[in-house]
Amino acid sequence: MGLKIFGRNPEGRELEKIKNSPQYRDGSFQNQTETVVTVENASFLQIMWRFMNKPADTKPPKKIPSVITDLKSLDQDKAVIIWFGHSSYLIYINQKNILVDPVFCGHASPFSFTARSFDGADVYSVGDFPDIDLLLLTHDHYDHLDYKTLQKLAPRVSRICTSLGVASHLTYWGIDEDIITEFDWWQRKKIADDMELIAAPARHFSGRTFARAKTLWSSFVLRTPEHCIYIGGDSGYETHFKTIGEQYGPMDIAILECGQYDEQWPNIHMMPEQTVEAALDLRAKMLLPVHWGKFSLSLHPWDEPIRRALAKASELNVKITTPKIGEPLILGEAYPQEIWWQ
Repeated sequence: MGLKIFGRNPEGRELEKIKNSPQYRDGSFQNQTETVVTVENASFLQIMWRFMNKPADTKPPKKIPSVITDLKSLDQDKAVIIWFGHSSYLIYINQKNILVDPVFCGHASPFSFTARSFDGADVYSVGDFPDIDLLLLTHDHYDHLDYKTLQKLAPRVSRICTSLGVASHLTYWGIDEDIITEFDWWQRKKIADDMELIAAPARHFSGRTFARAKTLWSSFVLRTPEHCIYIGGDSGYETHFKTIGEQYGPMDIAILECGQYDEQWPNIHMMPEQTVEAALDLRAKMLLPVHWGKFSLSLHPWDEPIRRALAKASELNVKITTPKIGEPLILGEAYPQEIWWQ
């Protein structure tokens, strides 16, 4: 556990700061409602056996299609979102580049031989990106906070916003604390003259070692005079979506996790049908399902999340967009709809 990649949990002055959070109790951060990571009758050995014997359909049978977009030459007058698989995406808005949870090392784990990305899902690298005005990190799990990517990206990042406690990892990795802003739930800060960021609850957990919940996990609302975007991070379904929608909706788009679920851990990741219901709670005009399409971190068929989400969205009349990796989505104008995974 002494390897740099594992990071460092808050200690000393950092720990004293987070103890003032209403979310921090009994030595760790807590969800709004009681949340067990796995159900009571779940067997660790059975789960490990299932993972060691994954069905073949947890990975795509052929190379994933993608679109190569010049990220350094996006239309300055548009609000553009580009998804890179799983939970990494670029939001270009008001001529600002906002990069969320970038993972471009080829795997979603501390070791390169596990949780490798699908064939075709790694067509972008750090060198393809423009300078980043804001790097947004929702929580510290490996599939959202990647040490190797940050080492390459950090010199080109002007500002980092993240959940309370995550700065301990970042400063341990040599990132200047002066560019880092931490958020507790419901805190709001101006990140530009025409842009505000609000941290909101999520139902999840954190941890890069066996110690859990030493840093906070969050969702975020990004607001400009023209747009409101919900950045979901990871979360199980709960009433917080409705609260956020009532307080900050309607949303032009909700970017919500849709994948890596299982009946053994129903509280920390949503089933696809719940993803659609969360979009309704948030009063979202459009749903972009993420957290799928790049890594196999669960046991469901790789394309089941989007198939189930589309079926539920049709039933509930929720608008949904399904871009390929790298395909631009333009708010208010262009929402890709191709069924590209078939």
